[in-house]
Amino acid sequence: MYLNKNHLATSVVHCLVAFFLLLGIAVVSSDNSYAATGSYEAALPDELKTAKDMCALIPCGEAFPGAVSFSERMGQPPYVEAYGAPVAGKKPLLGYVMLSTDITDTPAYSGKPVVTLMGMDLKGRFVGIKVLKHSEPILLLGIPESALLNFNKQYIGKSVADKVEVGQSRPDEGVLGVDAISGATVTVIVQNQVMMTSGMAIARQVGIVAPSVREPAKYIVSGQHLSWDQLVKQGSVQRLLVKAEQVGLEKNSVPFIELWFGDLNHPDVGISLLGEHSFNNLHSQLKENEHAIFIIRTAGIESFKGSGFVRGGMYDRIQVKQDADSFTFRDLDYLNLYGIEAAGAPTYNESAIFVIRSKAFSSAYPWKLSFLGNRVDRATGARSFATFDTKYWLANELLLGGRPTVEEAAAPYVRIWKSRALEIILFALLLIAVTVVYALREKLTRRSSHKNKWPVNIFKYSAWALSIGFVGFGAMAQPSITQVLTWFHSLLFQWTWSLFLTDPFIFLFWIFIIVTVFLFGRGLFCGWMCPFGSLSEAIYKVGEKVGLKRFQGHLPRALHDKLKWLKYAIFFALLTVSMFSMGLAEKLSEVEPFKTTFLVGITHRSWPYGLFVAVLLGISLFIERPYCKYICPLGAALAMPSTFRWFGLKRKQDCNSCKACTVSCGSLAIDAAGRIDHRECLHCLDCMVLYTDVKGCPPLAKERKRRERDGLEIKAIGRDGYFIPIYQIPATPASTAVQAGPDPRMPSDMVVPPHKAGSTGLKWLSQELFDHLWPWSAEGWASQRALQIAGFALAIAASLAWVFTAFGQLSSAAIIGWWLGWSVYEVLIRLSGRRYVKDGPWWQANYRYASLMDMLSYVSFKNLLIGAGLFLSLKALGLLAI
Repeated sequence: MYLNKNHLATSVVHCLVAFFLLLGIAVVSSDNSYAATGSYEAALPDELKTAKDMCALIPCGEAFPGAVSFSERMGQPPYVEAYGAPVAGKKPLLGYVMLSTDITDTPAYSGKPVVTLMGMDLKGRFVGIKVLKHSEPILLLGIPESALLNFNKQYIGKSVADKVEVGQSRPDEGVLGVDAISGATVTVIVQNQVMMTSGMAIARQVGIVAPSVREPAKYIVSGQHLSWDQLVKQGSVQRLLVKAEQVGLEKNSVPFIELWFGDLNHPDVGISLLGEHSFNNLHSQLKENEHAIFIIRTAGIESFKGSGFVRGGMYDRIQVKQDADSFTFRDLDYLNLYGIEAAGAPTYNESAIFVIRSKAFSSAYPWKLSFLGNRVDRATGARSFATFDTKYWLANELLLGGRPTVEEAAAPYVRIWKSRALEIILFALLLIAVTVVYALREKLTRRSSHKNKWPVNIFKYSAWALSIGFVGFGAMAQPSITQVLTWFHSLLFQWTWSLFLTDPFIFLFWIFIIVTVFLFGRGLFCGWMCPFGSLSEAIYKVGEKVGLKRFQGHLPRALHDKLKWLKYAIFFALLTVSMFSMGLAEKLSEVEPFKTTFLVGITHRSWPYGLFVAVLLGISLFIERPYCKYICPLGAALAMPSTFRWFGLKRKQDCNSCKACTVSCGSLAIDAAGRIDHRECLHCLDCMVLYTDVKGCPPLAKERKRRERDGLEIKAIGRDGYFIPIYQIPATPASTAVQAGPDPRMPSDMVVPPHKAGSTGLKWLSQELFDHLWPWSAEGWASQRALQIAGFALAIAASLAWVFTAFGQLSSAAIIGWWLGWSVYEVLIRLSGRRYVKDGPWWQANYRYASLMDMLSYVSFKNLLIGAGLFLSLKALGLLAI
């Protein structure tokens, strides 16, 4: 039944207006709060990285309560000493304060480090922690900053020597657990790693923790003299390359810096590089347990020595790291490199031999050369600390007994997968089970009827319950449009597997979503497994059971057909904004109620967010899934590829005149012609139940009654949705109106492109490729000649833009703009001529008439794949400015 059109339309419009007003209030109030007190993208002094008096620039006292003064920076990596009130004219040493980015710049979920100030007493215990700056969007709008402060408080009193992990304590393994922040697991796991790494590095340096002890290397000496290329192939010489765009400068054919480096203690390597005389001369100057490496600069606009270096100073741009130990170089650790003797060595314009004077270093174990610098944000001009590392490990054949076994610390995402293995396995089994059950849906629907849908509903309702309880509130694995935007940007700019693997539930969920969207359409996820959609539907069902059924219904069809486009507008608006500012897109994505409902909780957010969720769920008592139908940008993003799902729901010819399914369709996805719009269908399967219900489906009921009246055999329902014919007795023919009406088994009328009629094999494949790449046609030329000419000119311009990009003359933003512009024109060109799309698997030839939305979906998806392929190809060739 339809609700009163005017009253409901007014209510819906008022709810939407109220939402955007509430969202604006929340964003503004959030921005004002953070501007005043927060650390989200806080401005830090440019000189913070190099200033000797660090504590004059940042509040060291907040990281070390009770300290009254602080020293200048000392040591490497740097730290400052914290002093108490003078006693007898002397300042007692209380402990140490360190800045996380002086030691490690491990990125959090945003791709940027959380800049943290930490205080540690003389026994290695944390006494204070202060977050100076972070870029985590979830901590901007989703989770209050107090949650991060409370997380950090858990470390107070814990020692850097403790084995601290995010999660449950395991006393039998000596593990101290700290509670995570719900919805920000990745952030806190990285924060834990940064704090423990930083604290241990300083504790070892000042003697709180015993220094590392590594067995010195024992070499196998063959006496071979290797060329430069042989040394590179062997791994004895490594390259460290930093491009200009990696530090925020304009793309340039000249790198920011290109370094080559390697070991000089191994006789085969050292003699090959220096020659025998120079090698012997070098080692006559080295003491026991001292180690020499060489560095040369073969290209670049930057010096690795530093223009500000003075006698007695430190080379602050180069560092060697081995596990948690860092080794830096002063002027006394520098020796001149007079030449490279290896055949084929490159020319260079800066060189050095550095000596590592520490017993903790061993060339038998892997180490890294780090180049330290600043990265400039082109948009804001802000500078941030950055390190660029290249790993070095002598080849197995150069070491007596081979390389030693090294247990490197597992990546954060590996620890997450291990710590939640059981939950992850159960979640994966749930997704597989739902997919299998849905794939066998016809067996369930044939056992159901319009009066008894439990064979279907027992599985569907179980999926809803698990989705709400286990997936939503338990694992907090609600997919979001922000993930679509992040994946889109990562595909175009910088794909990092570790970023997406850090949330295993979301990672597995998206595999499920991508597979099932192309198999069945968006409906399996949106209708069965989306936590918020399931919650909304469950509330509607509860309302029906508690006596609200007479108030429940649908929006008028005309109003529904207009409002359903709103979610697409929201999606494209978010996508467009994200191309200019991901931060703003993150804020606007609060159009989704998911974060408030599952990740953070209504009670932990400001009132506009909670009120919006309450309004949505309140409306859900009377209208089935209002958010899913009209607002959800994630649903819109998934609806577009649903245009090309392989397997749709079944229809029969009589569906074009029978309205039984149309009237009962909760998502209003069936039109007057009986056709299903799989972009809107949420797969409740009610129409599939009627499809074989001999009492509920009017054409079947009519045929059943005829056979009963005539005493004929009642056979089973065939795959076509009709009774299996009785031998020599034909079924009752469909009426002329039904036969002449549209075919509801296809979403639109069938089309046979003239140039593809009868084509097979390679000819068909070549025409298929031509069809995707060449949008012009004779029909379009006849009807819209000006548009075709304009499109041809734009296509040439877009092609030239890709060529300019390949030669490094255009940035990524410019080519994205050109490609979007061309895509808009291609939609118009195809609508005027090649107005058809394919239905079902790509290798079949089921062509049908394309609506505007069909063509938008086709061109958008096709050009996204082509653009991503070109982007990745150009990036692989090092030609694209990112």
